[in-house]
Amino acid sequence: MANTILIGAQWGDEGKGKIIDYLTRGVDVVVRTQGGNNAGHTIVIRAERYVLSLVPSGILHAGKVCVLANGVVIDPVSLCAEIAGLRKRGIHVGSDNLLVSDRAHVVLPHHRSLDAQREDRRSGRIGTTKRGIGPAYADKISRTGLRMTDLIDAQKFSARLRDRMREVNRFLKLQALAPIAAGPVQREYERAAAILRPHITDTVSFLHRMLARKMSMLFEGAQGTFLDIDHGTYPFVTSSSTTAGGACTGSGVPPNRIDRVVGVMKAYTTRVGGGPLPTEDEALSQCLHEMGREFGAVTGRARRCGWFDAVATGFAVKVNGVDHLAVTNLDGLDGLDAVRVCVAYRLHGKTIVVPPADVMDLAQCEPVYVDLPGWRKPIDHVRRYADLPPRARAYLRKLQALTGAPLKWISVGPSRSQTFLAG
Repeated sequence: MANTILIGAQWGDEGKGKIIDYLTRGVDVVVRTQGGNNAGHTIVIRAERYVLSLVPSGILHAGKVCVLANGVVIDPVSLCAEIAGLRKRGIHVGSDNLLVSDRAHVVLPHHRSLDAQREDRRSGRIGTTKRGIGPAYADKISRTGLRMTDLIDAQKFSARLRDRMREVNRFLKLQALAPIAAGPVQREYERAAAILRPHITDTVSFLHRMLARKMSMLFEGAQGTFLDIDHGTYPFVTSSSTTAGGACTGSGVPPNRIDRVVGVMKAYTTRVGGGPLPTEDEALSQCLHEMGREFGAVTGRARRCGWFDAVATGFAVKVNGVDHLAVTNLDGLDGLDAVRVCVAYRLHGKTIVVPPADVMDLAQCEPVYVDLPGWRKPIDHVRRYADLPPRARAYLRKLQALTGAPLKWISVGPSRSQTFLAG
């Protein structure tokens, strides 16, 4: 299998974990390149449900090496808990199949405190998970953060953590926040460090050794294109690069070693938290929620739902250079008489086909829809494209034509067995 970058082509929660799990069978190495434990990938294997926040989805496949690369921000305590939970369920997690970049930055308790404070004080809330991801990336950019390499030597880590905590507590005092006692933090993080040290290594060199050996890689994206710090609906975005380009900077693997980009999109559109969602539809949201669908894997929050937005997804295809698309949650539309697709926006009396940069303009965009007939029958049992109802196939052909990239995979349910090739 080729070296593949997999990204979300919408606002996250597109079902990337399921497609990653499907593609992992054909690769040797699975690499997580950005984000932190604010993301969640859900995989269902024979009625067993796994929700992974930091550990790459490839951990559920024997014989695969999983890498948390330099672009990820890592809460060591959370990572240890996730590893322990996987081991308890009989999943092997060792230094042979989970490598952690020594260049990845560390999420500390003050990052969570600042994250919560900033979200609570905002007039227009972004919808952060309050897990400290944004402040950790801010420390990275301001060159004040600790990295996983600092955890390798216990004595050095203790000194660096205490120095950092003194500086942090001075800042917290200015923000009228309670100081954080360095002692308990040090003890908790040293326990985590002792568990993680066998996993911490130079993952850039490891990945290049794999390239030299012609091993195939899958680069696992978190969140989605419109949560990207550069190309998303700023400021309602995450703090990392969620696009295909971010996979290269977040792993140390250059663009000329990437063979293809896969974009994952739902058959409709969802979003968690604040920010504009042009095709948001209350009736569709209610319908999906009543079906027990569209609740966050990590937070449990109900997602906002809307019709498929070809303007947004088409832009994501261009930005990421998507070669193939995977469509998930097609079965979510089973009971509808008609399905709508947004083909353009109307803004200030003009028709546009590219999302505007200004978030206030995007909030004022009115979707221009085309309506297609629904297929009005369950499809979760379907295992071949040819067996889909004709109207479902017509809907998929419409999405392919509007987004400008060929459909490669279709998913009609949460299980591994409910994913198949398109056409």
